[in-house]
Amino acid sequence: MTASPEIARAAYRDVPLYSTESISCDVDLSDNTNLWGAPPAAQQAIRELADGSFTRYPSAYALALKEALAAYAGVHQSWIVTGCGSDDVLASAIRALAEPGQSLAFCAPSFAMIPVFARINGVVPVSVPMTATWDIDPDALIATGARIIYVCSPNNPTGTTASRAALDRLIAGAPGVVILDEAYAEFAEDSRIDLAAASDRVLVVRTMSKAFGLAGLRIGYAVGTPAIVAEVEKSRGPYKVSMAAERAALAALAKDRTWVAARVADARASRDRLAESLRTLGLAPLPSQANFVLVPIPGAAAVARQMRERGVAARVFEGLPSIGDALRITAGPASMMERAIDALQGALACA
Repeated sequence: MTASPEIARAAYRDVPLYSTESISCDVDLSDNTNLWGAPPAAQQAIRELADGSFTRYPSAYALALKEALAAYAGVHQSWIVTGCGSDDVLASAIRALAEPGQSLAFCAPSFAMIPVFARINGVVPVSVPMTATWDIDPDALIATGARIIYVCSPNNPTGTTASRAALDRLIAGAPGVVILDEAYAEFAEDSRIDLAAASDRVLVVRTMSKAFGLAGLRIGYAVGTPAIVAEVEKSRGPYKVSMAAERAALAALAKDRTWVAARVADARASRDRLAESLRTLGLAPLPSQANFVLVPIPGAAAVARQMRERGVAARVFEGLPSIGDALRITAGPASMMERAIDALQGALACA
């Protein structure tokens, strides 16, 4: 028999599937979702979907949702592109804005899927260390000569934010496109969405999975000049937002903005209390502007296993640049936080 040819593209051969712990726990604090639930109007919109509607395709490019998101973001609808979660928008943007063989620079540690999205699109990922104060290093990012520079702020998994001065310097000197991932923007002190208007080479990516509590419906979007979002929309393709997702998102944007704002305030307060509780255990959590806290813990994987035995799941990170092993803990209602601290305290005692 002749040897079988390689089935996959070379860029795919070493790409792992995204994986998370699937062990069921009473209190799951691993995903950074809204632990207070989904907006009431969004839930009602799903219940009211007529049976016959599922036999039809949704809007090809979610025009009604684009208009609602534009009003929320304070821009014209021609500045909005939507997708099946913000990761769909990110992957589409990389595919549209960089040629195979060009590079994508990002600060490390950051969103783990970014180098994967780069590789599967034939783009070369280049990591750049964060500064000692957890800011981005604009000069080092610019020096890579990358076609795309990716910045996550607030950053996942650290929860820290890029300073306005660093972002301004980056945008002024970037040799290509700057993608600013604001998945956790609602939890921060301020948003940098206005930077989309600073240059026709800036794309600000956001989501309704976090503050809006709609992670299961996969609704992402980006803000940029009409020229840049048009290219991303070509790459994204039609029918990427389901009918159910669009109806729920429209209801939440129209009727539940006050509910979302209240849950954001709850998450911020919970986050700050969580950080203080971690400090009372002798730990040193990083300063967070997201709805989670990252806390460095040597042997974090073993600690997490002990926590799971106590019914609490946290996200494990091992060997993060400049951090080492750490746990990322989502902020949630007080009862969940009490369980988390108790479980962590018990786990540390067993370590």
